[in-house]
Order: sequence, then C-alpha cells, then structure tokens
Amino acid sequence: MNEGAVMPAVNAEAERASLWRLWRDDIACVKARDPAARNAVEILLTYPGVHAIIWHRFSHRLWTSGAKFPARFFAWVARLLTNVDIHPGAAIGQEFFIDHGAGVVIGETAEIGDGVTLYHGVTLGGVSWTPGKRHPTLEDGVLVGAGAKILGPIKIGAGARIGANSVVVEEVPPGVTAVGIPARVVRALDRRALGNGRVNLDHHLIPDPVGEVLSMLLDRVEFLEARLNHMQGRARKHEHEEERFDDERAG
Repeated sequence: MNEGAVMPAVNAEAERASLWRLWRDDIACVKARDPAARNAVEILLTYPGVHAIIWHRFSHRLWTSGAKFPARFFAWVARLLTNVDIHPGAAIGQEFFIDHGAGVVIGETAEIGDGVTLYHGVTLGGVSWTPGKRHPTLEDGVLVGAGAKILGPIKIGAGARIGANSVVVEEVPPGVTAVGIPARVVRALDRRALGNGRVNLDHHLIPDPVGEVLSMLLDRVEFLEARLNHMQGRARKHEHEEERFDDERAG
C-alpha cells in the first residue's frame, strides 16, 4: 500500500468513542449475530475475527495519530495471529463482526459503516495503483457472504447483502441482495427477512449465464417445433381439400 495515499473519511462517532467501548460493542454484536456464540468470555478468547478488530482499532488509532510504522507493525502482528489482513488506514464503524475470520482482506482506503458483517474469505480490494480512494465503501448494516470480492472505490448501500463468492465491481443499491460474477441484484429487502434477526443471502439465486442461454435455446426450439407442427397440419389439410376437390371433379 502507498503510505502517502489520501486517507478515507473515517466514521466520526467511532473515532470519538473510547477503544474500550468499541471493543465491548464488537464483542456484544457477535452474540446477537452468531447463534453458536454462548458468552462474552468465549467470544473474546476464541473468535479470530474479534481478535482482528481489537488489533485493528488499536493500530488504526496509531495510524490516524501519525504513528504509521507502529500501526503497520501491529497490523502485521494481527495478520500473523488471526489470518485477517486489515490495513490500519481502513475506517471501520461500530459493532463490526468478521465471522470465522480466515482469509479476510480489507484495503487501506476501505470505509465500513456501523453494524457490518463479513464472512471468511471476503476481500475489500482495489483495482488501481493510483493513490487516493481505491477501495469500497460499505454503508451501515451491510452483510457480505463467504468468499465475496468487492473491488474498487464503489459503494454498497445500507442493508445490502452480497452473496457468497460473488464479485462486485459496480455499486449496489441499499436494501437488496446481489449475487453472481459479476454480481447482479436478485432480490429486494422485504423478501429477504426471515424474522428473529436472521437473513437469507439467496445463494440459490446466483445467475447461471450458460444455463440461461441453454434455457433460451430450448424455448426457441420448442417454439419452432410448435410452428412447424402447425404448418404441417395446415399443409395436410390443404392436401386433403385438394384430394376431395379432385374426387368431386372426377365424379
């Protein structure tokens, strides 16, 4: 990463809050979003995603205070311990949860709102070596499924869901589910809620371009067969009428 890059606009409330309060909220949100979490002690001791955000909040404070090298050093230590790579320049809001943790990468100019959840293997990456804003912005309440890649300085609207293994290269409106490669919107917010705080990422709706083309071809073949049968029927009817006419003339 370019150390001289333009810093992203940080979440103002998260910047003002004490680290203790941010860490407490990060731990508490896990209990609300992960049915496997039993208590705060277990979460604090055994969740690598929680360890990663604890390290990041500390290194980010160093980064914004101008202590760039110590910030990068602690971010490197965190990556060794958690297998989560978060650049200390990334601005992350409150109640942030990385479920499972493994393989998550968050770039320097990424901006993440409050109440965001990422699953393992997610990348918030750039598509350019040009200094400045290069990484995505995730607004409040976004949920990103396992293995998804969100690339470039694009915005994912509040409450949006990104399906597993999707590749997002264009902005996603608020409150929708987007899946596929490249990701496409497949469902709006009101059809995704399951109650009790659960969500449905609609992974089964991932677009299948080959399947769609084959389906179109089969529909076309069916139409042409029906058209051919209709024309053959008319031809046989015409032949019968000619035969009857010839018989009448012969009689």
